[in-house]
Formats: sequence, C-alpha cells, structure tokens
Amino acid sequence: MNTPAPAPAPASTPYADGRLHARPDLLRLIPHQRQPALDCGTHQLSFNDGRKAVLHVPPHLDSGSGAGGQPLHLLVWLHGAGGQHGGGDHIALAHAVRHGALLLIPEALSTSWDMLRGGFGPDLAFLDRALLWTMQRYQVDEHAMALAGFSDGASYALSVGLMNGHLFSDILAFSPGYMAPLRREGQPRVAVVHGKDDPVLPVLRGHDIAQRLTQESYEVHYNEFDGAHIVSPPEARAALQRLEER
Repeated sequence: MNTPAPAPAPASTPYADGRLHARPDLLRLIPHQRQPALDCGTHQLSFNDGRKAVLHVPPHLDSGSGAGGQPLHLLVWLHGAGGQHGGGDHIALAHAVRHGALLLIPEALSTSWDMLRGGFGPDLAFLDRALLWTMQRYQVDEHAMALAGFSDGASYALSVGLMNGHLFSDILAFSPGYMAPLRREGQPRVAVVHGKDDPVLPVLRGHDIAQRLTQESYEVHYNEFDGAHIVSPPEARAALQRLEER
C-alpha cells in the first residue's frame, strides 16, 4: 500500500503506545467502581472537557445499577473524516436495537482521528475513557466487543483493534484507507467491506488490507459491492450479523 504510516507520537505522550486499559473483567473485581446506569434509549453524552459521544442502551434488567441481567454485547462505531458515517451509524443503531446490544459512538477531537494527525494520543485516551464510563454502568460481555468504522474511522478501527485484540473480538472496516498498528495483540476476526467504485479510497486499498491480514492468519471476511464511498446496507448488515454468530 502506498499510503505512508503516520509519524508516531513522542513516547512520553499518554497512549502513544496505542494501548487501551478499560476491561470489563477488572470492573467486576472492583464493584465499588460501579455507577448508576442510564435508562434504555439513545443518549447524547457530554463530558466535562467538552468531548462527546452517543450511547445507545438496550433494555436491561436493573436500570438502577446496571449490574443486573446478562452481559451485553458492545459495538463501538467510529466516524470518518469530518464526522461522516456513510450511513453506517444508522445501520449500527438498527443492529443494536434488534439484538439488544450497547452501541457507543465517540467523536474525534478534530476532523479526524489522532493517528492521522501525529500519532495516538487524545482520541485514544477519550475512547478508553468512554469505554470505562460504559463499563462502569453496564455489564459488558468481554467476549463480544466489536470495533467498527467507516473511511478514516475504518483505518482507525483496524489500527486500534489489532493493537488491542485481547479486548475486541471483532473489527469491522468499511472502506478503509490503511492500517498502522504499532504492534499486534490477540486474534480478532476482521471484516473488510469496500465499494468497487470508491473515488475517495480506491477498492484496492481494502483488498490489500484483507489479503495481508489473511496471509497473517487472521480470520478475514472480505466483500466488495457495486457502489462508491458509502456503507452498503446489505453488506453492513451481513457483517454485523456475524457478530451474533460467534
């Protein structure tokens, strides 16, 4: 692939190593860290530092503590440059509603993710914070956490997901440009979907990513569709459905 990898952030920068720290199993060991859950529905989250995210909460048994009932699947969706979702956010929400899953949609600090702007740092820190915030309120199934994204968000999902493969069971990349993990961890399943007529990020990029990961012994599902730089509803629904088949 011809796209150069982003320059790494200085080693002293928090999260420069690309590692996420939030873990559902650790929170089960320290129940005093639990926080009151939000009611079911879709919520706009605003943090004290101005960072924002959307969280969809399915019906759960104990809305007061968030600790009751069965562990919930968690899907994290990452937008493309300029906050564009390519229609994927609506498809992800429909999937979460249908299957009773949590859906977390964080916003990047700038027009795109930190990896494309000098290295991992503030956006990865916010993703970790948003994950911890969610895990403090809901029982998240540690074996059913997926990281997905469109365009720049797909490149970020691949990079972060491959570095944190013990946290994410699945990575879904819709029209990615490239991947730049600093290291590999675990063996997450990977789905790559790309439009044959994509004028922004040519389909060859997605093809090359899928081929490389297959050669590296990852379980990869690769699909092309007749279309441009969007998230194809049929292909996206098929990729999301595979999350329920583990």
